[in-house]
Amino acid sequence: MPPSERAKILMKWAELIDENVEELAALDTIDAGKLYHMCKAVDIPTASNTLRYYAGAADKIHGEVLKMSGQFHAYTLMEPIGVVGHIIPWNFPTTMFFLKVSPSLAAGCTMVLKPAEQTPLSALFYAHLAKLAGVPDGVLNVVPGFGPTAGAAISSHMDIDKVSFTGSTEVGREIMQAAAKSNLKQVSLELGGKSPLIIFDDADIDKAADLALLGILFNKGEVCVASSRVFVQEGIYNEFEKKLVEKAKAWVVGDPFDPKSQQGPQVDKNQFEKVLSYIEHGKRQGATLLTGGKTLGNKGYYIQPTIFSDVKEDMLIAQDEIFGPVMALKKFKTIEEAIKSANNTRYGLAAGIVTKNIDTANTMSRSIRAGTIWINCYFAFGDDVPFGGYKMSGFGKDSGLDALHKYLQVKSVVTPIYDSPWL
Repeated sequence: MPPSERAKILMKWAELIDENVEELAALDTIDAGKLYHMCKAVDIPTASNTLRYYAGAADKIHGEVLKMSGQFHAYTLMEPIGVVGHIIPWNFPTTMFFLKVSPSLAAGCTMVLKPAEQTPLSALFYAHLAKLAGVPDGVLNVVPGFGPTAGAAISSHMDIDKVSFTGSTEVGREIMQAAAKSNLKQVSLELGGKSPLIIFDDADIDKAADLALLGILFNKGEVCVASSRVFVQEGIYNEFEKKLVEKAKAWVVGDPFDPKSQQGPQVDKNQFEKVLSYIEHGKRQGATLLTGGKTLGNKGYYIQPTIFSDVKEDMLIAQDEIFGPVMALKKFKTIEEAIKSANNTRYGLAAGIVTKNIDTANTMSRSIRAGTIWINCYFAFGDDVPFGGYKMSGFGKDSGLDALHKYLQVKSVVTPIYDSPWL
């Protein structure tokens, strides 16, 4: 299929999504406990925007003409990598679907996609809309199932050329092993995080507190880049802590279909119990519980916004990805101390810096080992901005042209030049 035709289909698919926003938002709310009004306003519209972005790139894939040192002429071709296996998580079912599918379709690949077993509904609806948009049969195949069966089959299949996975570091390691033991398929991994938010003395305390809460409570903390470690400079620490706790206590946790709710339930019982177990670890290891730490009501997997202070860096709540509304708060003195603490993690997905000093911002952004640095903002994503991790947060990029290129491979073509002037 010519790239221009692929672009038309992606555009049509985006239009169909825009016509079904309410239904799609409801599916993700039912499956994942996500806020319905946020799905309508952000997740679903972002999906169609992502499709349009890569539709615009589909017919702009090209290689280079190369001047060789001898009497040869060379050029490169950018070819689809082939069959791609996508394995996506449950925290952002729609967003992750299109971060994987859009660039790989634009590149000309065929694919098998496994949604998380907790959240298959919207993926199946998107596949239905894809067919209506004109995606040919066999190009996009959605296969619901469990990790040990469907996920393992994708990772080890001899006819799949690449696996793109978003999820936990532990599962990412298993996928790499399966890829190596099968056909040495390419792998890209977007894995866990324990992202720091560093707030300096010159920050606006009220705005910084809002940013810190957004960073950990958005999507009930089920975000790979959640700012679960917050470091505050000592000059404003006490005032910041007071303001933060006040705001956390006013945070509205409730029915995800209620437009007044700011936080819905955890995705399922397993995740609910995992978060509560980490809260208990924090208490036992000596951290001070400032607010929260309990469940809400006797129905549903609701957890109060939870903030710990006096957190030592070797505690589980400071090192492990909790994936829930649990913040570890710590005081620091110097910029050197902040850099050391921020990097004291096996992860490297993202970090946030809050300061009015451009020199401080530049120093921190170049010193923290993470794939994305947000200065005086958080969760600032864009279709044209590459996203991916350092260290045990994985490798390979979603979003931007970097994501398109990971579904392409370069072929070099060389021909001799006879009886021609060499210019």
